[in-house]
Amino acid sequence: MKKLYIETLGCQMNKSDSERIAGILSHFGYIETQNEKDADLYIINTCSIRQLSADKAYSQLGVWGKIKRNRPDIKIAICGCVAQQDKSLIKKRAPYVDLIFGTHNIYELPELIKRVNSGEKVCAITNNPVVCDQNDFKISRKNSVNAWIPIIEGCNNFCTYCIVPFTRGRERSRKPDEIIREAKNIIKEGFKEITLLGQNVDSYGKDFQEENITLANLLRELNKIEGDFRIRFVTSYPSDITDDLIKAVDECDKVCKYFHIPMQSGNSRILKEMNRRYTKEQYYEIVSKIRKRFPDCSITSDFIAGFPSETEEEFIDTLNAMEELELDYSNTAAYSPREYTKAAKMTDKFIDEDTKYKRLERLNEKNREVCLKSNEKFTGKTLKVLVEDKTEKDGKIILNSRADNNKIVHFEDETKNIGDFVNVKITKAQTWCLYGETV
Repeated sequence: MKKLYIETLGCQMNKSDSERIAGILSHFGYIETQNEKDADLYIINTCSIRQLSADKAYSQLGVWGKIKRNRPDIKIAICGCVAQQDKSLIKKRAPYVDLIFGTHNIYELPELIKRVNSGEKVCAITNNPVVCDQNDFKISRKNSVNAWIPIIEGCNNFCTYCIVPFTRGRERSRKPDEIIREAKNIIKEGFKEITLLGQNVDSYGKDFQEENITLANLLRELNKIEGDFRIRFVTSYPSDITDDLIKAVDECDKVCKYFHIPMQSGNSRILKEMNRRYTKEQYYEIVSKIRKRFPDCSITSDFIAGFPSETEEEFIDTLNAMEELELDYSNTAAYSPREYTKAAKMTDKFIDEDTKYKRLERLNEKNREVCLKSNEKFTGKTLKVLVEDKTEKDGKIILNSRADNNKIVHFEDETKNIGDFVNVKITKAQTWCLYGETV
């Protein structure tokens, strides 16, 4: 058996892709190792959503390039969004790389690896996804509790700051029967949580002719699978959240009461500049509709600080939105220009770096305030949690768990195990997590 080492950067979709890559390669004599020094094949699965992520990829390739000087027989591969976007630059900056393959070429790996092992340097980048029944390959899942299922890939929205349509392509949904079959296998293997993935998960089924293929109806079908487990879905696009989807979340007892809905800016003019298909007021209306039906539902978001032409007053609208919407948590980032996108061409409107990062600091401070306020609402309440991990601290066993509404909960209980559902009464709230005791 040859040893495979995979470094994964970026989103849950990338992590899911890495599990599929490891599974495919297991059919061809590769076993995954966590010891970087032992590997025969090194793969970095990359993200290009921000420049920092791309820089990390090139830095890691540099480290492996030095290893290859002493071990010339090892093979180095790069895949994911940086590979899809930068194939020529990779060849120039890292000529020692043996394999470059894009986001659409994962299921070509058996043939690509065969060519690489015969001594060929291979670059496989296409804009047309390789069609394959994904259930034909084993998936090497890293977590024993949570499992990811990609249900739709790509994006049709072309937000002016976002590289995803250029690296992942247009929206492509998987067939419902494929997804349901994969979900059933996951439950048989003992997993307790399924997360449905998509860059725009609410758009699931729009590329099919059948009107009844929607995320709402997929949730209803998955909810029928026997077993004690729960279902999540990410990431939602605000204006694609339908009344029927909210109704389905309410109807399905296994579907978590949690929505991740990136807002990106709290100002309608900036949202228009970003080519987001909603206004500030429409976003508020969507959140209000969800909150009325699910009072304890968690809603998380994403925000960008320092988008081109953003004024101080418009940035304050974002701070106010985070607080007024009572968001439970938000991912934050300073604007990072990406090649091919419209916003990257707005050079005359760029915010200077100092102002941009000071705004990010203020955004993060507001995020901490609203997160703590959100968590404090749960003190004294009892939440049903799923134990995901355990650690030992000062001789005590601490169970790390997640509630239905995505809140992180820590508690002590030597009788409980990873994968157990437990009722926990919350005794203390901190900024990023809750503490409690079993009921």
